[in-house]
Amino acid sequence: MRLSRALVIAGLLSAVPALSASVQQPTYTLTEAMIPMRDGVKLYTRIIKPNSARGPLPIMLVRTPYGIDGNTPQGVANGWSFMRGGASDGSGARDYVYVFQDIRGKFKSEGEFVMLRPLRSNRADRTQIDESTDTYDTIDWLLANVPQNNGRVGMTGVSYPGWLTVMAMLDPHPALKAASPQASPADMWKGDDFRHNGAFRLSYGFEYATMMESGKDVQQFRMDSYDTFDWYLKLGPLSTVNAKYLNGRIPTWNDFTKHPDYDAFWKRQAVTDRLTQVKVPTLNVAGWWDQEDFYGPITIYRALEAHDTERKNRLVVGPWNHGGWMRGTGDSLGPIQFGQPTSRWFRDSVMAPFFAMHLHDAPDPRLPEALIFEAGSNVWKRYDAWPPKTAVSPRSLYLRENSRLAWEPPAANARNTVDSYVSDPAKPVPYRPRPIPMTYGPGSTWSTWLTDDQRFAHGRPDVLSYELPALTEDLTIAGDLTVTLHAATSGTDADWVVKLIDVYPDSGQQPARMNGYQFMVANEVFRGRYRQSVEKPTPLRPGVTEAFTIDLHTQAYTFRKGHRVMIQVQSSWFPLIDRNPQTFMPNIFEAKASDFRAATHQVHRSAARASRIVLPVVTNIRP
Repeated sequence: MRLSRALVIAGLLSAVPALSASVQQPTYTLTEAMIPMRDGVKLYTRIIKPNSARGPLPIMLVRTPYGIDGNTPQGVANGWSFMRGGASDGSGARDYVYVFQDIRGKFKSEGEFVMLRPLRSNRADRTQIDESTDTYDTIDWLLANVPQNNGRVGMTGVSYPGWLTVMAMLDPHPALKAASPQASPADMWKGDDFRHNGAFRLSYGFEYATMMESGKDVQQFRMDSYDTFDWYLKLGPLSTVNAKYLNGRIPTWNDFTKHPDYDAFWKRQAVTDRLTQVKVPTLNVAGWWDQEDFYGPITIYRALEAHDTERKNRLVVGPWNHGGWMRGTGDSLGPIQFGQPTSRWFRDSVMAPFFAMHLHDAPDPRLPEALIFEAGSNVWKRYDAWPPKTAVSPRSLYLRENSRLAWEPPAANARNTVDSYVSDPAKPVPYRPRPIPMTYGPGSTWSTWLTDDQRFAHGRPDVLSYELPALTEDLTIAGDLTVTLHAATSGTDADWVVKLIDVYPDSGQQPARMNGYQFMVANEVFRGRYRQSVEKPTPLRPGVTEAFTIDLHTQAYTFRKGHRVMIQVQSSWFPLIDRNPQTFMPNIFEAKASDFRAATHQVHRSAARASRIVLPVVTNIRP
């Protein structure tokens, strides 16, 4: 079944948020153009200009692979009203010329679509093209052909359009004066859409690749099972995918199968090594519960920050899922309540003033280096660095006997210092409660799965849970989270999934289903074969205990008094993550059914092998 255009624009994060119109709504005029690139390819572009403008206006540019026909004058009048700074007099004094463009090979644009087209090999060669040159050529044309522009351009976008914004920042046109990459991927192997620490994101990778590369538009792959857990399990080894379904027609899937390790293919797509200058004022935006790209915007911010001598680089992280800041009010996510309209406030009080300052000479909104929402306590905090450099004390929380967590390390003479479980690829742990609908399409709950109650996994024989007693006072963390897992397996490969969970009190919560709720605060998967090298994986040695360092990224969160802190450890997360055969294979995409074997995994927690999580505990941070 083909995805509707409305679903693509809303679900895949076109830059048009759904907001109510102003009392006195301005009107706009649409102009269409085929803008020529330096190699002769023409890109379909929609230019939407306010009719009430009384002087030159800046240009706001959004480039996307998801189709731009949904961007209409009425849509801009409604959806981008926040950018006018709340003005309702119809003067257009702080408005923009809005420009939307289909990138190469998608929808009405000419050329060939290449997923995350790598940066050109010789940036001095003007005959080579990439997304950076296409943006440059587009801006050049707009400045010459859009009447009454003020010579300034801003760019923004969420997800893939966010990545396109980053590409524009690498070799920016001189007229690009402000950029806000939002939820942009940074490295598709290390932590974004397609892989996390080498573990393949199966359901998302398969469904996204087939959707994007089955035609010039977007087309949803047809599955004959509502519960995708069943569908992917019946699919069997990934070596059967091309033979059964794709017949070699999906280039990105073929790339998945050919490049399991962190080789030149993945390195060419990664952007962090190329972010060596902050050439454009940048507002990086991320969501704590982004189901697709949380790693990316944090990594991009940090890469830019290393070179930010002029304080042009900013970070905003809020309590959002993928792109949640650009739609709705943001007062909740799934069942989790935040007590304020975080998304609307971001658009009105952060994003709009940022662009107005740089493109309209509006007053400086005096944004901090990092504007961070601390969930749990539900307050915005302003930091002069992220992670904070002061008032945070790293403290270890240890996995202990009897499913306990404790601040005290294991005693040297402790007994019974090993927990074990059997991980069976034929019976993997689902990553959320079943049934699991398709990633995109009717009935999908993909956008909020990170807020799902984790009690469905707690108590399974192949999931270990460790819990701190109920807190007697609030526990606030702000900064980076790291897990050290001392573990062994009877096999020759293993995945380790670690989840940091806030367990709500067993009574007194409203609504009642929140009693005892297990809310996942942070999580990550690590594929054991990459413990020594991401380029050259090596098998695990059966029965040999090794230390696995797992980055749970970063977080600002308050575990409230009366809540409990929990750690869950497991070795499958299906079908979010592909099944590890647990028999070392140079390339898991070539594994046969006979290679998938149950294995006994051990987690050690002795004084010498103390498995633990290091929490950045706040000692005295002012709001």
